Amino acid sequence: MINRRRAITILAGAAALPGFGAQASTNLTTWRGIALGAGAQIVLDHVDAERLIARAVDEVHRLEKLFSLYREDSQLSRLNRDGLLPEPAFEMVELLSICAGLHARTGGAFDPTVQSLWGLYAQEYAAGGRPDEARIEQMLRVTGWQHVRFSGQQISFDRKGVQLTLNGVAQGYIADKVIAIFHRAGVKNVLVNTGEVSALGHGQGRDGWQVKIGSAEGRSVALHDACVATSAPLGTTFDSLDNVGHILDPRTGRSGGKWAQVSVISKSAAQADGLSTAFCLMDEAEITAAKGGETVLLA
Repeated sequence: MINRRRAITILAGAAALPGFGAQASTNLTTWRGIALGAGAQIVLDHVDAERLIARAVDEVHRLEKLFSLYREDSQLSRLNRDGLLPEPAFEMVELLSICAGLHARTGGAFDPTVQSLWGLYAQEYAAGGRPDEARIEQMLRVTGWQHVRFSGQQISFDRKGVQLTLNGVAQGYIADKVIAIFHRAGVKNVLVNTGEVSALGHGQGRDGWQVKIGSAEGRSVALHDACVATSAPLGTTFDSLDNVGHILDPRTGRSGGKWAQVSVISKSAAQADGLSTAFCLMDEAEITAAKGGETVLLA
C-alpha cells in the first residue's frame, strides 16, 4: 500500500496573508482544485480575476494531458507504454531539457527514469512484501538518464523497461506556466499553488506573500516574485509503518533521505521542485556545491 500522510502542509491562502481579512481587497478571488492528482490553489487580486483564473485552469488541464502518469492518453503514459513518442509537445521537450540540467547539476540524484523502480516498490509493498535485491538490481538496469533520447521530433528510450515519472518536477513547471499567463496579462499580485508555490508581487504584505512550509507549526517564508518547493522523504511512504519513503535514490535503488524535509526557494518553481527532491538524497556539502543562487532550508 502507498500511505500518503500530510507531512507537508503549505498554507498560502488569504487567511495566511498579512493585511487580508477585514481590510482585504474586494477583488481578491481564490480558486481551489486538483493538479496532477494533488490539491491546487490560486489566490488572485485583480478586477478580472474570474476570467484570468479560468485561463489558468485551462492551462493546468492542458499540461496534465501531457505529464500525468494516471491518464492513459497522456503523452507521458504513451511514451512509457510504447518506448517512443513521435512529435512530442513543445512543453514535453522543454521539461525534459530542464530534467537533463537538473540531473547534471545534482550528480544524478535527480533522475526521472526512477519510475520502473518506484513501480517495483509500490507493487511489492502493496502485496505485503518488499523488493528483494535481485529485483532491485533488475530495475536499476533500466534506470538512468542515459537511456533517454529526446528532440523536437521524438522522444525514445534505448532499452525496453525504461519508464519516466515527471512528478518530481512537473508540478513546479505547471506553476511556472500559470504564473507566466498572469504576468503577460499584467497581473501584479497572484499566488499559485500546484503542490509547489509560486508568487508574483507582495500580496498585501510589505515583505511578500506569507507561505508556511512544513507542519502547522512550521516556519514561514515571504515570497516576492519567487517560488518555493518542499520535499520530505517520509511525506509519502510505501509501508504501513511509515518507514520506507517514496523518494528513491536512482543511483542505489534504495529508499533514501538524508533530511526530514528540504525546501528550496528559487525564481523557477520547476527548478525548486526538482532540486528539493534531489537534495533529500544529498549531503550538505553536495547541496552547497549544487544550489547555485537558490536558497535551501534543511530540516
